[in-house]
Amino acid sequence: LVFYYPNYSEANLSNVEQSDRIKKSLVDALTWFHMLAGRVKDNLCIDCNDEGVHYVEAKVKCSLSEFLVSPTPCELNKFLPFELDEVNELPTAIQVTFFNCGGLAIGILMSHRIIDALSFILFLKSWSAIARGDGNIVSPPMDSAKLFPPQDLSGFNPNIGIEKDKIVTKRFVFDASAIAEIRGKYSSDDKSIEYSRPTRVEALSAFIWSRFMAATQPKPDPNKIYSIIHAVNLRTKTDPPLPYDYFGNICRIALSVPSRDIEEGFHGIIKPIREALKKIDGNFVKILQQGDLYLKYLKENSSSFLKGELLTLSFTSLCKFPLYEVDFGWGKPAWVSSSKLTFKNLVSFIDTKSGDGIEAWFNLKEEDMAKLETDKELLAYVSPLNLV
Repeated sequence: LVFYYPNYSEANLSNVEQSDRIKKSLVDALTWFHMLAGRVKDNLCIDCNDEGVHYVEAKVKCSLSEFLVSPTPCELNKFLPFELDEVNELPTAIQVTFFNCGGLAIGILMSHRIIDALSFILFLKSWSAIARGDGNIVSPPMDSAKLFPPQDLSGFNPNIGIEKDKIVTKRFVFDASAIAEIRGKYSSDDKSIEYSRPTRVEALSAFIWSRFMAATQPKPDPNKIYSIIHAVNLRTKTDPPLPYDYFGNICRIALSVPSRDIEEGFHGIIKPIREALKKIDGNFVKILQQGDLYLKYLKENSSSFLKGELLTLSFTSLCKFPLYEVDFGWGKPAWVSSSKLTFKNLVSFIDTKSGDGIEAWFNLKEEDMAKLETDKELLAYVSPLNLV
């Protein structure tokens, strides 16, 4: 993620003062999140050797307001200290970039080997609170290995779906009225259904999946399975539930196979999504904790993926996360962005700054993006991209 901060005159801080505050508060934050200062070893464990976080500073020869007029998603990785596939053993890495106007961008990389989105935001909230002088920080639980004992991962490729080349990133913005219309499109008239109107994320997932299929797979291949994947937080699924500040990569995926008949609406797409999510329950977590059965399932699915039998579109949502509350003492960010990711067929949802719209960040193969961005039905719901 990248956080963009204008030069708020009321803060009255120079870039040097901001830099000093960022570095000092980062050092203090790492005493609470010590594993982030260690190194990942053999893709299996973290050596908490206190080597520290990789930190760099950079300058850009324009003002932040100029940049925000028309940011290009594929260029945003310049605000990050590494390409995403070059981080290797680092749990986290940070780049602070200063604009000519005195504004700045803070780009943060964190390894998905060890943290999920909730833990990412927990660290950012704690770090920024320390920078503001709020010392009310509590060290989060970091013993997830007791809940999910390490397993022998031989024979499983953790990089399934990750491609460095020919992935294009685009940002499509849906405002509140467009989202409301899409939710209505996928609602059910059946009064016996609990929550017959889909959530914002359900509705956008269904709509985007249907347009992706129409644009890239107009003639279904009977030998392929067309599926949707959603990332799921497991903290609420354990018995008893884990606290939200439980630190780690405590999430899994729910895979659904919707109908290709777009006329089916709620029953064809929303219902299968909900049924898949419902299966991620306490029993699923117990199987996950046993390890062997779940790894067998993963290997079978990755084999199908490699053979091309399984075509997925994955969704992950940061909606309702307090991204725009990350304040280091000089005000809230003007914008929070994703970057160009290396995971094929991934859509990330981030709230707009107003909170009522959603930015959908698409990471697709070049040829698929070219087809999708000319889809008239998709574009009919997309808002202008300007931020300022």
